[in-house]
Amino acid sequence: MLSVLRSSWPLLLGVMLLMVGNGMQGTLLGIRGEIEGIGTYEMSVVMSAYFMGFLFGSRMTPEMIRRVGHVRVFAALGSLISAVLVLYATAPNWVAWTAMRVLIGFSFSGVYIVAESWLNAQSTNENRGQALSVYMIMQMLGVITAQILLNTGDPSGYFLFVIPSVLVSLAFTPILLSVAPAPPFATTKRMSFARLFAASPLGCVGIFLLGGVFSALFGMSSVWGTHAGLSVREISIFVAAIYVGGLLFQYPIGWASDRMDRRVLILALAIMGAVSMGLVFIMAPGFGVLLFMAALIGGIANPLYSLMVAYTNDYLDNSDMAAASAGLLFINGLGAITGPLATGWLMEAVGDNGFFLYIALLMALVAAYAGWRMTRRPSIPADQTGAFAVLSPAATTLAVEAALEAAQDTSQSDTDDTPSVGH
Repeated sequence: MLSVLRSSWPLLLGVMLLMVGNGMQGTLLGIRGEIEGIGTYEMSVVMSAYFMGFLFGSRMTPEMIRRVGHVRVFAALGSLISAVLVLYATAPNWVAWTAMRVLIGFSFSGVYIVAESWLNAQSTNENRGQALSVYMIMQMLGVITAQILLNTGDPSGYFLFVIPSVLVSLAFTPILLSVAPAPPFATTKRMSFARLFAASPLGCVGIFLLGGVFSALFGMSSVWGTHAGLSVREISIFVAAIYVGGLLFQYPIGWASDRMDRRVLILALAIMGAVSMGLVFIMAPGFGVLLFMAALIGGIANPLYSLMVAYTNDYLDNSDMAAASAGLLFINGLGAITGPLATGWLMEAVGDNGFFLYIALLMALVAAYAGWRMTRRPSIPADQTGAFAVLSPAATTLAVEAALEAAQDTSQSDTDDTPSVGH
């Protein structure tokens, strides 16, 4: 891991600063929306717009890179992000914010694609898995740091919008001044959704539903917090707890997924998520319990995403995994667009805790569908499945492909090192 940090620290530092900026703007808008008197459903539209832009960016950025190159795309999109972060405070109404969120989602998607392609090019077959793990950790640390910085100013002013703008601008300095050349860029072949669904119905349905969970958690948490009467400090701690849980639970769940029936693990995690969020909805517990539940649902939802990708790949040839990952990310993006909209509607229909009810319902649907699919075909033995790869829902196709490739290489290496047993 130290060798990865030595060779890729400019890129990793830049990614962390980018995530600080992204994490701040998501939470800050939810708080500022309440101050400006913007309604719950209008804020859900604002939050949904980011995921719409992110989805467009994932489809359009490869063509932009082929036309003008990595560096120009990186610099242009970075400048756009920095500008939008400042403009939020100058036009505090939901229509303007919706347009800005589309732009910033589009730009962050493109920036991640460029950064991940650089990281992949700098890594070797021996350290690619470690590099991607460090990359995911830096993303999480960036968002957690963002929640700390939210407590340094008044959300009704300009200062908290200036901080992420400056940090995003600074993020490009170590990356663009590093000596690493721009990597080659190849387009992933496409797989039809019909073929992907035929290979893994649970993977497709589960990824779509989890898209709604992620966008609710990471887009509407601060909106819920302001309506629930939490202070800025409490909201920032609540959001940070979600990411801390996601950081801590990935590896133990990944370890378990390589040693047992993945559908059983998916079912168990989904039931746990549904029950925990259902209890919060019914009981409306105190802040301490809320933090525990936030860490729990973050620790369930993040690994569950990686688990769905790994499960889907169990039914695919290695040559199809890259195309499948692109299709799964698109399905996840469609689910993410609907998440804040449905959450906002439920919050208006049943009250603020409709936020938790929505997540509970989606987790229950994942559990129900996983249980039903277990009756439709036999499971693959654990020793015949592919390796689990730690993934982030914010990762682009490039990172997912590289993570899966590294996981497969590790799994193959472990198999080759295992002595055979004669009878």
